Amino acid sequence: MVRTQIRDTLAFAPGEVILYPGVPGPREPLYRVREGLVRIQHVDEEGNALTLRFVRPGDFFGEEVLTGSERGYFAEAVTRVSVEALDPDGLGPDLFNELTHRLVLALHQGYRRIERLVNQRLKNRIAAALLEFLETDVADRDAEGRPLIRLTHDDLAAAVGSVRETVTKVVGELAREGYIKSGYGKITLLDLKGLAELARRKE
Repeated sequence: MVRTQIRDTLAFAPGEVILYPGVPGPREPLYRVREGLVRIQHVDEEGNALTLRFVRPGDFFGEEVLTGSERGYFAEAVTRVSVEALDPDGLGPDLFNELTHRLVLALHQGYRRIERLVNQRLKNRIAAALLEFLETDVADRDAEGRPLIRLTHDDLAAAVGSVRETVTKVVGELAREGYIKSGYGKITLLDLKGLAELARRKE
């Protein structure tokens, strides 16, 4: 029986880059998140960022090491992150099946993100993103027990494929309409049902 080889457990601070674009090295590991949230994002030559997906506890990233294909993204810690560095040659059948399952879900998430970029207005994409963030480590509660998301407008812009200035305007619109309350580095969700309706709407 092949044993899974965990080479190391690594910790990263918020904003720290875990992986850079390029061809994986011969000894590069496969990563699995233990704690925290990792953002996979593409940055173009002008510095514009687009979030491709978020990696949550139990999920894998750096899968290019399995094929030797070139990586075109950065992997960055959004919160404090702990990851396992796995030996790609030490994946047993159970873990390989789990990897396959997780990557299929990530592919589905990517399809949904593309569909939103094509079919939805920015306002609807922001509503959907805020609800998705509720299932991650950036979610919290305010003093009144209301759900809130701790992230910047730059982070939100990268998640929905826009720029900070435009996102700030739309966030202000959502706040005026009573869906959210926006503060420095945080957004409180006041109307979850209304946000869900916006997230489903195709316009």
